[in-house]
Amino acid sequence: MLARGTPGFSGADLENLVNEAALQAAKLNQDRLDMHDFEYAKDKVLMGRERRSLILSEEEKRITAYHEGGHALAARLLPGSDPVHKVTIIPRGRALGVTMQLPEEDRHGYSRTFLRNNLVVLLGGRVAEEIIFEDITTGASNDIERVTRMARKMVCEWGMSEAVGTLAIGETGEEVFIGREWVQNKNFSEDTARLVDSEVKRIVEDAHSRCRKLLEENLDALHRIAKALLDRETITGEDLELLMDNQELPPMDSNGKPVTTNTKASKTAKPGADFVIEPDTGAQVEKQPDGTASDSAAGSNETGRNSSNENDR
Repeated sequence: MLARGTPGFSGADLENLVNEAALQAAKLNQDRLDMHDFEYAKDKVLMGRERRSLILSEEEKRITAYHEGGHALAARLLPGSDPVHKVTIIPRGRALGVTMQLPEEDRHGYSRTFLRNNLVVLLGGRVAEEIIFEDITTGASNDIERVTRMARKMVCEWGMSEAVGTLAIGETGEEVFIGREWVQNKNFSEDTARLVDSEVKRIVEDAHSRCRKLLEENLDALHRIAKALLDRETITGEDLELLMDNQELPPMDSNGKPVTTNTKASKTAKPGADFVIEPDTGAQVEKQPDGTASDSAAGSNETGRNSSNENDR
């Protein structure tokens, strides 16, 4: 799970992630690291620190909860979509909330069905606002930008529109040393431009209507997801499955971690157990479960950017 959420990380990035996890465990007076500490560290490295100082009104929290709940519900219900890994309404960076999906395997090409479903997931937040509040907010600006860009590529670059056909509309000349579009030649007529615009709008509106139908048919599940987000601020993919089945979520401790029956901390790590933090006795080297040696001292620096598939509000 951790590897799927850290694609492209170098050795230094992984070292930084482990150090952040160790610091988080130390802050909570733990003598061992568990997966929740690594999840916290991964989110911090990828998305930045939690902006706990940002004060949101209860109404804004409620809008954000339903917005992210719409993304999560659409992703859960659509076949072939990447599984939902985590949903949170804790502000990070410029986002008031995040719905994170992690693919189960590497994907190098995308089918038209997958892209159409992805458009529905991206519109889930805006549609949830329309259904619940009968109003819309500026929180979906990034979603709308991504939807429009993806739909236009489907029409102009990937030949996924029956009306336009398998044509590349708008040839581009790219400067290699800049790595971006530099010149775009208009090699199409005004009629073709109007056809492209109408096809882009049709694709987006079709995704919007599918999303609205999907959420309206599962409105009770949307309410349960939003309520859980308001109560807990963050839910996992496992929590989402319980909510879809209308089951109670496991209780949380004061540190926001699921309560387990075995609370006694072991001082020795066994294969498959959590990582244990031992006191630093001056460059002391200890054996890990896999038989390798590692120094128990950990430093800290912060680096990294978000490379996961996310829907930011």
